[in-house]
Amino acid sequence: MPISIAVAMLLWGKVRGPEPVRILSRLAMIVFCQVTAVVMVFVMVNNANLIYGSWDDLLGTGNHVRAVPSVPPADPAAPGAATGTPAPAGDAKPPAKALQSFKGVDDPKVPNDVQKTELKGQLSGVDGEVLVWLPPQYHDPAFKDRKFPVVELIPGFPGSSSTWYGTLKVSEQLKPLMQQGKVAPFILVSPRTLLLGNSTDAGCTDVPGKVNADTWLTRDVPQMVLDNFRADPSPDRWGVAGYSAGAHCATKLSLAHPNRYRAGVSLSGYNDPAVEKDSLVGKDAKLREANNPVNIVKTAAQPPKVALYISGNKGDGYEDGQAIAAVAKAPTTIQVQETTGPHSSDVWKNMVPGVFEWLTSVIPAQP
Repeated sequence: MPISIAVAMLLWGKVRGPEPVRILSRLAMIVFCQVTAVVMVFVMVNNANLIYGSWDDLLGTGNHVRAVPSVPPADPAAPGAATGTPAPAGDAKPPAKALQSFKGVDDPKVPNDVQKTELKGQLSGVDGEVLVWLPPQYHDPAFKDRKFPVVELIPGFPGSSSTWYGTLKVSEQLKPLMQQGKVAPFILVSPRTLLLGNSTDAGCTDVPGKVNADTWLTRDVPQMVLDNFRADPSPDRWGVAGYSAGAHCATKLSLAHPNRYRAGVSLSGYNDPAVEKDSLVGKDAKLREANNPVNIVKTAAQPPKVALYISGNKGDGYEDGQAIAAVAKAPTTIQVQETTGPHSSDVWKNMVPGVFEWLTSVIPAQP
């Protein structure tokens, strides 16, 4: 029994004073009990699904954008990809190595072997936590000279960097499959994507004057992984996966950056950024058009060498996958899988093993 109800029951018969005072006092007790009950239910749901990583995230008071610098192009052949604005010209100086310290995640739902670091994005101006899990082979002496493939894991909106590990149980499900050789030994990386303090979805996009979310995810975070772990630098050995709003990110980032990702996984995603009502990108006509995966495919100078796995129920991502498949040309490949069930973590959690077996077929373990 919540403490508020026990206190109300204890004090109910002890209220003194005129009748109006007694009535108001008891009404206040009832309201207090209702409020605490609602808060308790919310906390239980949040703890179960790891929707918000902190009270700052919930209240919209956390801001992880330190600055919004101009971002030099990563690849002269693809300046300004998916940002809606051209990147500045000039030679990009390689950033200093992002050597980081790591510690455990202070969350009982997240496995003890997941590591966390606080990263200051050198190119993006974004600051945020990044959670990393290493496959069982990583510390095996037989693999000491081996470089490992990487998959970035993008949560939905709102969402926490812990959700893939704590709710979808990605590392717990994949560890035995990696040990059995059914899934490649991927390094799993989940960065913060809730970046703006007013509970606005950045849409994994570089928005001039607001946030460099694309650069954070596709350059700062990967560079940190390369600087601190035996990660394979080849784009053929990198993938990105997401669910819901994170699925939209995974699709568009992989298509816009074939120089970083070989594969993308979308679980119940969408193409139009405006589907997310709190999307900063969806409110800008130019950015909205530029960040629709269908338009990215249509306007690409050449079809990106990317394999996509897109799943969703009818009305919840399935038709979006078909729309991309209709305009894609080789070497882009699209596998669209119809699913059943609600738009929920229970559905996505059950899909994790199959999704990573598909990723292994695209990014196999090195012999």
